Amino acid sequence: MERAAQSLGRKVLVQNAIIDEDLERAFSALSEQSIAGVVVENDAYFDSRREQIIELAMRRPIPAIYHIRDFPASGGLISYGANLADAYYQIGVQVSRVLKGARVTDLPVIRPTKFELTLNLKTAKALGLIVPASLWAVADEVID
Repeated sequence: MERAAQSLGRKVLVQNAIIDEDLERAFSALSEQSIAGVVVENDAYFDSRREQIIELAMRRPIPAIYHIRDFPASGGLISYGANLADAYYQIGVQVSRVLKGARVTDLPVIRPTKFELTLNLKTAKALGLIVPASLWAVADEVID
């Protein structure tokens, strides 16, 4: 991410959070720095605090992208990540192989192959963002 940001003349500001107070502090720091947007990484803690994170981003207001559609479905701006239904299907295929006698060490590493882009237009409007038609065109789901 840092290399991509540098190539665009941007800088990356990393914030960590492991407790609720960290989230509040992180979003305050991001707001004070007038950042252009937030990438909320795939993390079980962040998933468990989905509503809080969305509320913190909207209160500032800071555009944020998330890793799963649950965030824009709950009021977040946008998500791009692996299609969970397909990922769970692939897990089932792997379990089936093990149950049929395959050794775990012989199984291939499976990476996601299906990704989905979800966009929440109500949130975009609340943030004062104009969503380009090209983004609408490629979105797998647009929440109105």
